[in-house]
Amino acid sequence: MAGPLPLRLLFVCGRGKLRSPTAEAIFAGEGVETQSAGVSSDADTPLDPEAILWADVIVFMQPQHRAKATRRFAKQLRGKRSVCLNIPDRYGYMDVKLIERLRETVPRSIPQLRQ
Repeated sequence: MAGPLPLRLLFVCGRGKLRSPTAEAIFAGEGVETQSAGVSSDADTPLDPEAILWADVIVFMQPQHRAKATRRFAKQLRGKRSVCLNIPDRYGYMDVKLIERLRETVPRSIPQLRQ
């Protein structure tokens, strides 16, 4: 008999280059499935309806990312659980301070990760 499906987390920032890919990488080994995307038109991986529908929880780095996603994908976001971490765009990819902040804030926002 198969166990429960892993939690699917979608991390979203502006351009999908630094914060959300860092979060995707560090939580991928935590018993969850992860993806990352950006809300800007020049994002490495632009946020799209399929990614939103795939996710159990959408983790936005800043309120403006949630607002932009809501303007573009209101229908797909309806009823979706989302959290906002309030992590500003001042970190590089895999920055030690960013990793520390993510490891502190993500489990606080998503109870299933507190183990």
